[in-house]
Amino acid sequence: MVYSQRRSPGSRRLLLSLLLFAVWEAGSGQVHYSVLEEVKHGTFVGRIAQDLGLELAELVPRLFRMASKGHRDLLEVNLQNGILFVNSRIDREELCGRSAECSIHLEVIVDRPLQVFHVEVEVKDINDNPPRFFRQEQRLFILESRIVDSRFPLEGASDMDVGVNAELRYKLNPNEYFDLDVKANEEETNILELVLKKAVDREEIQEHLLLLTAIDGGKPELTGTVQLLINVLDANDNAPKFDKSIYNIRLLENAPNGTLVIKLNASDADEGINKEIVYLFSDLVLDNVKSKFIIDSNSGEITVKGELDYEDCNLYEINIDAVDRSSFPLTGHCKVIVKLLDENDNIPEMVITSISLPVQEDASVGTVIALISLSDRDSGLNGQVTCTLSPHVPFKLVSTFKNYYSLVLESALDRESVANYELVVTARDGGSPSLSTTASMYVEVADVNDNAPAFAQPEYTVFVRENNPPGCHIFTVSARDADAQENALVSYSLVERRVGERALSSYVSVHAESGKVYALQPLDHEELELLQFQVSARDAGVPPLGSNVTLQVFVLDENDNAPALLPRPGAGGVGGALSELVSRSVGAGHVVAKVRAVDADSGYNAWLSYELQPAAGGARSPFRVALYTGEVSTTRTLDEADSARQRLLVLVKDHGEPALTATATVLLSLVESGQAPKASSRVLAGAAGAEAALVDVNVYLIIAICAVSSLLVLTLLLYTALRCSAPPTEGACGPGKPTLVCSSAVGSWSYSQQRRQRVCSGEGPPKTDLMAFSPSLPQGPSSADTVSLKNIFHNNFRFKSLIFPSIFLKYGFILDYYLIISDVSSVLVLIHLLKLQLC
Repeated sequence: MVYSQRRSPGSRRLLLSLLLFAVWEAGSGQVHYSVLEEVKHGTFVGRIAQDLGLELAELVPRLFRMASKGHRDLLEVNLQNGILFVNSRIDREELCGRSAECSIHLEVIVDRPLQVFHVEVEVKDINDNPPRFFRQEQRLFILESRIVDSRFPLEGASDMDVGVNAELRYKLNPNEYFDLDVKANEEETNILELVLKKAVDREEIQEHLLLLTAIDGGKPELTGTVQLLINVLDANDNAPKFDKSIYNIRLLENAPNGTLVIKLNASDADEGINKEIVYLFSDLVLDNVKSKFIIDSNSGEITVKGELDYEDCNLYEINIDAVDRSSFPLTGHCKVIVKLLDENDNIPEMVITSISLPVQEDASVGTVIALISLSDRDSGLNGQVTCTLSPHVPFKLVSTFKNYYSLVLESALDRESVANYELVVTARDGGSPSLSTTASMYVEVADVNDNAPAFAQPEYTVFVRENNPPGCHIFTVSARDADAQENALVSYSLVERRVGERALSSYVSVHAESGKVYALQPLDHEELELLQFQVSARDAGVPPLGSNVTLQVFVLDENDNAPALLPRPGAGGVGGALSELVSRSVGAGHVVAKVRAVDADSGYNAWLSYELQPAAGGARSPFRVALYTGEVSTTRTLDEADSARQRLLVLVKDHGEPALTATATVLLSLVESGQAPKASSRVLAGAAGAEAALVDVNVYLIIAICAVSSLLVLTLLLYTALRCSAPPTEGACGPGKPTLVCSSAVGSWSYSQQRRQRVCSGEGPPKTDLMAFSPSLPQGPSSADTVSLKNIFHNNFRFKSLIFPSIFLKYGFILDYYLIISDVSSVLVLIHLLKLQLC
């Protein structure tokens, strides 16, 4: 039922007869209900779900709950129909005492999303308490000499109800001697006086019995009674008189003991002993008043005796009797009303209710973290409390209703920056000086998986010797995750791909927990020189985050291949031996044969040298072999003493550790110059022509090498310029990769093996790649020499790519142009050589 705050006294009384009604105040932003006290269990209060705009079906899923400070069991909500009802007996007087307003404040909380509503249920008073007198009997002593219209104070009744239910009126049973006079003072308390309307005669009636009735303003009316026992005395003619019948005093609470409240003064018109006055507390004064104040019987000074607390009691009524010292004393009466003034002597009280702790670091701005309720027992400005929060924190306080605040998130959180906050909430009242109280609140930030594992650098270079044992440990990768707990647990795995015809996982593996990388099989430098792959690091968060790191594994060569001899097409021989016919007329230094060999290894391991083994018996041979070319030549002019058949053993040895060798047999037949076969003459003539043509080949070759070298210098200059202009990166500024420089006094290493090497990486298919080039050209053309010339240019490119791997990987497109030009030059030379062979 909707009602207006403006209502006439008649409508107000009509509403009091209703059992229950509910109110919605649209302007205040809260739901307001009212209910009568003492109603039965289950009494309807209001449709709270409907009034808050909540659907019935969402009450349970959204964890609908209700909180009330100190009054949890008085009201309850039926989650099936959303009705607020009375759960247990509500006694307004027990809740609020004599306060004019009495309300139960409820906080309604629902989740998903979190919402907080404030509901105020006003408890209406019913007339359930009758007026009560503190004593069942009041005794008065009246001298028979008292004149008509003499007044005698009476103790009034009190009613625990409020409003109209506590408005009391009094009546005295009909009699001919006494009447009742009721006055209201400025403190809205009734002053009762018994008025003598007819002189009493002790000899006629010694004692009068009267009945005083108090009636409240409720419907139906309730009453309380007290018996008045009046004894008529003989004695004095004049009773002491006070200046005033009522004294109103204002006194600060917490006044120290001995503080003077008032000094009373009464006078008596009699003489002698009948004029001497004694001041006493009246029998109407309650014990709690006597515990707070004391009166000096001679001077009439009333002073503070006990602790005065405005919050316990703010008004004291003290009835004072002034009695003369005659044998039949007369008494004068007055009332002292002491009203206490509030001081700011109570610090604010604060209650913090946590709702969303710990707080997720991805919580949205405006999320409610906690509810804060404040209270102060003082009144006025002393009881007005404000709440503040320690600065420089991502939270703020929002006032929701009167002394209620919500602690909400003001800005985004990052657990990796700050994992927890210690908040200091301060409540301060408006007194002067103000009082305050503080409370510390620990807010923990819960981790969310928002950081991917990170490696120290984007790529690593690893050097591994070939022929490693299966399962050997070659490297360890490590990634760090800034998150916590499961979100920081990192596991490692290979980024699977194909390496030629095989899977990457057949070469290497990575331990999921430690990040150790293992070679699963022996690596062969001759088959695979560079293995490039990626390792992935993933955390255990939901959803998981990850990152990759690139590993470049260079397989270092070992001397595991012995030199292999190459047969020369067209040469005679038995059992793989090299046979040649040599004219006895040749001079010293004439090349009669050439031993050709290759080594599948690289570098020093593929650098071959040739040695002539000593002849049997220690005889000095007229032949020698060149150390690095394998050319067999005469040391002197041949004569008749030399054997017609010469058998030479040439030892071919590489420069590995330990060195590996092969032995070539050269069979030379010494013939007279006229006996040389025609075929041999043709061969010699062809060789002479080829030697002449080789001069042209050298010209082409020099031009091609100069062009390629010039392009290489330009490429290096371009790369240097790009490196200087680009911002420094960890890969560029980190430890440099090893540079392989292989040279000797006679030039670069010899490598004429007829095969193609593969460099396997994740950036493209394998590329043709050789490691070194020959220092010199052969003396005459042959198919083996043709292949060697072809390898010269590929070896040159391969040598550069190994010395400058970063150039090759980062600026591969420039080196591709370099390779194309190198191959074109090689093709031109090969075409010319083929023409010579055809001739």
